Order: sequence, then structure tokens, then C-alpha cells
Amino acid sequence: MNNIINIETLIFTASIGLVVIGIYLVIAEKNLIKIIIGLNLADSGVNIFIVFSGYIKNKTAPIFSKGSLGFENMVDPLPQALVLTAIVIGFGVTALSLAIAIRLYKHYGTLDISKIRGLKW
Repeated sequence: MNNIINIETLIFTASIGLVVIGIYLVIAEKNLIKIIIGLNLADSGVNIFIVFSGYIKNKTAPIFSKGSLGFENMVDPLPQALVLTAIVIGFGVTALSLAIAIRLYKHYGTLDISKIRGLKW
């Protein structure tokens, strides 16, 4: 039996690991910046998982094909398009989250969620 871990298994494991670490940071941390970083890690893990779930060995992307290779020699471009859209949405969510964090810090003087909850009204 071959003891070498293939690259696909390694990438899937890494993407699931990123999602788990990101969710842990969102749940366990009290610092707002660390929560935003956790959201970004989970988002990146999901994006990597989607891209590599559409990967087929020895196939080419439709945009790089020369002439007519036929559909049997190409990968499905849908996961790549979905991930590009998700990256743009993730960037917008991160920018909005950081803007809200800046406003909260200016108003309350802290980024600790438990202290902000205690100071409301």
C-alpha cells in the first residue's frame, strides 16, 4: 500500500481545516478583529473546497483550450465562476465588517464583544 498522501486528499483536508479553524474563531473569540479573520478563513476554506471539487485530473479549463478539444477533455467552469463571485462577495463582507468594527471602536473604545454588549443603551 502506498503511504504517500495524494495532493487531492491534502487539499480537501486543508480546506476543511480552514473552515473548522474559522468557525472556531467566530465562536470562541471575543475580539471583533479575530472574529472577522475567522470569517475570512472559513470563506477561503469553502472557496478552496468548491474549486477542487470541480477538478478533474488531466483535463483543461475551457478558456485555455486550443481549437476544439471536445467537452470530454474540459473541466466544468461553473465551480470556478461561483468561487469568483464568492470572492467578490467575501471582500464586500470583510470591508463592511471592518468599517463596522472601526465605528464600534470609535464609539465604545473597545473591540471586545462582551464589553460592547454590556455597554449598550
